[in-house]
Amino acid sequence: MTGRGSLSRRAALAGREVAHWRPSLRWLRAVLRSFVVSFLAVAVTLWLVPGQQVPEHGTRSVATLVLVVLLVGALLRPILTRLTVITGVLGLLLVGFLAQSVVLGVALALVPSIEPIDFPELVVAAWGVAVVAAVLNWVVDASSEEVYLAQVLGRAVRTARRSDVSGPGLLVVQLDGVAEPLLRQAAAAGAIPFVTRTLRSGSHVLRGWHTGVPSTTPAGQAVLLHGEEHAIPAFRWYDKERGRVLECSRPADAAVAESDFTTGRGLLADGGASVANLFSGDAPFRALTMSDARLPGSEPGAAQFAASRSGFVRSVVLFAGQVVTEWYQGRRQRHRNVVPRVHRGGSFVFLRGLTTVVLKDLSVAIVAEQMARGTPVVYVDFVDYDEVAHHAGPTRPESMRTFESLDRALEFFADLAREVGRDYEIAVVSDHGQTQGSTFLQLEGRTLAQAVGEIVDLEVDAQEAPAEVMGPANLLAASGTPTHGALRPHRVLARRRPAPAPAAGSPVQVVASGSIAHLYLTGLPGRLHREEVEEALPTLLPGLCALTHVGVVLTRSRGGAVVVENAAGRRVLGGSDAGAWGADPLAPYGPLAAADLLALDARHHVGDVVVLGRYDPQLGEVAAFEELVGSHGGLGGWQTEALLVHPAGWTVPDGPLGGGDVHRLLVRRLVELGLRRSDEAAVPDLEAAR
Repeated sequence: MTGRGSLSRRAALAGREVAHWRPSLRWLRAVLRSFVVSFLAVAVTLWLVPGQQVPEHGTRSVATLVLVVLLVGALLRPILTRLTVITGVLGLLLVGFLAQSVVLGVALALVPSIEPIDFPELVVAAWGVAVVAAVLNWVVDASSEEVYLAQVLGRAVRTARRSDVSGPGLLVVQLDGVAEPLLRQAAAAGAIPFVTRTLRSGSHVLRGWHTGVPSTTPAGQAVLLHGEEHAIPAFRWYDKERGRVLECSRPADAAVAESDFTTGRGLLADGGASVANLFSGDAPFRALTMSDARLPGSEPGAAQFAASRSGFVRSVVLFAGQVVTEWYQGRRQRHRNVVPRVHRGGSFVFLRGLTTVVLKDLSVAIVAEQMARGTPVVYVDFVDYDEVAHHAGPTRPESMRTFESLDRALEFFADLAREVGRDYEIAVVSDHGQTQGSTFLQLEGRTLAQAVGEIVDLEVDAQEAPAEVMGPANLLAASGTPTHGALRPHRVLARRRPAPAPAAGSPVQVVASGSIAHLYLTGLPGRLHREEVEEALPTLLPGLCALTHVGVVLTRSRGGAVVVENAAGRRVLGGSDAGAWGADPLAPYGPLAAADLLALDARHHVGDVVVLGRYDPQLGEVAAFEELVGSHGGLGGWQTEALLVHPAGWTVPDGPLGGGDVHRLLVRRLVELGLRRSDEAAVPDLEAAR
């Protein structure tokens, strides 16, 4: 298109927007509120800046400055947004940090009655205005989120008018780690009023689905986004062929894992968008996706987030507030001697703010942009609850508070769906739940790896530090390298962040993921049979069974049967030797445990020995092998009970659902809406598939 043609089109679009615009009471309230908040924020900030910038009785000067700031911002922010799109990651960071300073500096230059401010003080003053504005908005709304979402909605509506896209669409929102029974509890407690209204009105239906083992995000997203039910044995595992641990919180490893199982026809393959996920679903558009890590600096939604007066700057301010909140809440747990609990200092103090504010706000902005542009299917993952619940506990007050923000985000998407060109249906899913409990280290006085080392009297290499919680930080750290194409990031990121190799001479690798641990005899190829494990390390299996807080030890016999045992009894699943001796080790884990472990046994890269933490059905607590008070990955409690909230008009089987059922349901709905081509059993009969 020629420059003149592009200019003419922009002028026509601008004229169309002006023609459609009508003043309203809501618009007037928003303008007045913006002026009052900005006036107070600027006045307080100028009063705090050293020197006398405002003459006596300078109310008129401050009001003039505020008007000029609002006008200059309206003119400059589209330019800054475009600059961010062009410059990518560097522009995103620079614009996010300096946009407010540029707007305030230009405005000060245009108001001669106020003394100019040196650049260093100007930057401080601009951030000071943002802090005061965030506090004032919080006082008015009990949340500055309303202002941010209103601005994102306004930008998205303007984009939608220019996009001129119509037809149906599908938005899938994943609430990471939220169990179906917990969502019902949150609804009863009034924590999710929007979701509750949709359920009470009959527009949507809440169902549960059973994750099986492993109950973890990589396995959940592999099946939901790709229909893959065999590739992922845990959040991290040892790959004997590659000779190293793969950990899905590392972008390089997530890329390798996805490349091992993707067929190119994932849920999002036909024009979809993946936002803030572990795996891509084969989406053409990917932002903040672990397996294709790139910071979305050139993405318009992210660019607008950086340039907006209530975007990046506000998120940084609230990030600092979350750091203080986490410090206080962790200290309160210690003071009240809440049990079980884990240490909540260190990196988590900052990770909480990163996930519950910065990543969530950025994800909302990107999803809104994709909906406004008419992307047919969008899948986004919000990790707010999962991150806090790991450290505070699944049902603790601070964990339940995250539902308020998630509920507002869902209501925002519903409001946006009514304004954009596509008629989006909205479904909500989760990938697993969580179960609370004291950790194995707290109960046993040593880690599982230390216990194994003592049992076999050998040096043991271990991966037991909490891995999942570092995912957001690892993603942003790796996202500074721009990548292109689906496979290139696999090579680029693998060079940047190589996974650690096992310790030299260590014959046993212990890889823990929540309440499940895989043990590998690294010097022997392939998955070993029980008899081979007994021959190589005769004391290992009896020693593991003797540990009080180990609930199940799983091995595969040479005949193909699965043997599960603990100190009280043994059970053989499948094969001609099926039977039970002593107390059933699976009894505490519920009626689906046997089928879940048989399915786990069929997965790739399963350990030579698999260990599950002990589950106490009376307390509803499981022993995790990582230092997390809320955990998942294994069996016991709500960790295997995920959720599905779907429009009432969908055809969904009445019986129990698994992850494969949910994937097929979503695929079939896309085909019914005309958003996906029907291919290779893309539209299976759900009842027949089960």
